[in-house]
Amino acid sequence: MADYGYVRISTHQQNEDRQMISMAEQGVPAKNIYVDKQSGKDFERKAYRAMLKRLRPGDTIILHSLDRLGRDYAAILDQWQLITKDKGADIVVLDMPLLDTREKDRDLTGRLISDIVLQLLSYCSQKERENIKKRQAEGIAAAKLRGVRFGRPCAEFPNNFGDLIARWERGALPLEAILVLCGVSRSTFYKYLAQYKLLHPGGV
Repeated sequence: MADYGYVRISTHQQNEDRQMISMAEQGVPAKNIYVDKQSGKDFERKAYRAMLKRLRPGDTIILHSLDRLGRDYAAILDQWQLITKDKGADIVVLDMPLLDTREKDRDLTGRLISDIVLQLLSYCSQKERENIKKRQAEGIAAAKLRGVRFGRPCAEFPNNFGDLIARWERGALPLEAILVLCGVSRSTFYKYLAQYKLLHPGGV
């Protein structure tokens, strides 16, 4: 049986020293510490996948905190199942002692408690995400009632843009001349044109 430490930081600007110290305090050999320097949005991480390949029944993964494993609690639950059930290994989260699946007194109490706590954390996390989205929607609705406008601002059309478009559509003015007069590129002109048509559906 072996202990493995998993360390993750989100960016190269962050420092993993605190997590590495935790692993050393737990007696995890340096060769068994796996470090990823990337987001926790999914589990497609090189070091993490390499650690899973080495994992055997009875081994233990040690984490400084649960968010080092990942950010998405639904995905964390899947990985928790994979590690503890499918691979028969254990997980220890140092800053949350209840998340320790190692068997206590030769029964499954520790694993059961850990699973319950993780399910509860997942539920609370999901509810918080839903509440945040609800508050954001309510805030946007309230702001719109106050007249606040969202999204990219409409183009500020050059002076006499409508007249220029009318002449261009009649063939009386070449496109290159309009680009020079308006001081815009061809792509910007067509963006202006599309927005202008939306604002003036009856034509110029």
